Amino acid sequence: MTVPTLAGIDARYIATARLSTRVLFAGDEGAIPVLFLHGNLSSATWWETTMLALPGGFRGIAPDQRGYGDADRSSTIDATRGMGDLSDDAVALLDHIGIDRAVVVGSSMGGSVIWRMIADHPERIISAIQVDPGSPHGYGGTRGIHGEAVTADFAGSGAGLVNPEMVKLLADGDTGTESPFSPTNVFRSFIVKAGFVSDREEAYVASMLATHFGPDAYPGDSVPSENWPFVAPGVDGAVNGLSPRWAAAADAALAADPKPPVLWIRGALDVIISDGGPLDPGTWGPTGLIPGYPGPEAYPPQPMVSQTRSWLARYTSGGGSYEEVVIDDAGHVPYIDAPKDFSRVLHAHLETVTNSTRSNQ
Repeated sequence: MTVPTLAGIDARYIATARLSTRVLFAGDEGAIPVLFLHGNLSSATWWETTMLALPGGFRGIAPDQRGYGDADRSSTIDATRGMGDLSDDAVALLDHIGIDRAVVVGSSMGGSVIWRMIADHPERIISAIQVDPGSPHGYGGTRGIHGEAVTADFAGSGAGLVNPEMVKLLADGDTGTESPFSPTNVFRSFIVKAGFVSDREEAYVASMLATHFGPDAYPGDSVPSENWPFVAPGVDGAVNGLSPRWAAAADAALAADPKPPVLWIRGALDVIISDGGPLDPGTWGPTGLIPGYPGPEAYPPQPMVSQTRSWLARYTSGGGSYEEVVIDDAGHVPYIDAPKDFSRVLHAHLETVTNSTRSNQ
């Protein structure tokens, strides 16, 4: 399901050593490369406006990642590697187009891919720009700032709790607003800030509908658990790959050498990546939606933002560096619902990249 691109975006189908997929380009080929990695339930389309706004001297590159958009549907995600498949795909793309190092920008799941890239391929990253990323410890099933497992099997993380009505409406190609779980209403309620309606909403929702669906794709498989909420992560698909059972990038990324600088941009109104957000089982457990909630001491909400900040402090103490920027009037995707503020922050950082590149020549 190909989504039309904006004027100025060059869409190509590229077959690397790992994946055949659609890749979007904007800017001159000889410019400093900026690799954009989209989040879950989206595609490279979500980055087009940001890519077109890049300052001179930078080239935007955005692939449809494995499992999404126009990526080869036969190429599935081995969740037991965490974000390893997507991280290796990104590096294979850089190899294919002859790029040694790039600025890498990741949103949500794309940010989780960057944590893995820092662990496995740090020498390929000029600077890591994290936009409301998942915690380095994974999404769901952990407690405390150091990401300790809530249960031994990480119950409550992975594909098992993805709303089945939402999945059905996505797979059916629903573009309406009748159900609160329709793709359009999910986009408006959880992804962008409340009350915001994008003039490109139709394209963004079309990207959501282009997700690859099934037990080996989205949302993936799950297994029963004896621990509340009684489902644990399976072994296929990105949602399971985000589970802390498989994520496993936090410690390895702390040991990375070299350690690329990190810019962490987050929307203050983000309800998906937050401390105790509404989608967290530890938050809605007391409502009785799934009976048997063991209480907040046994199953607390995951402090995702606090975990990231704590991890970045350790990253800095080990020789890395980071800057945190909060955009007050933005949700989970500030590049969509607060594009001017986002571009101001992004472009200021890219200027430091330019200065650093010149000083090293």
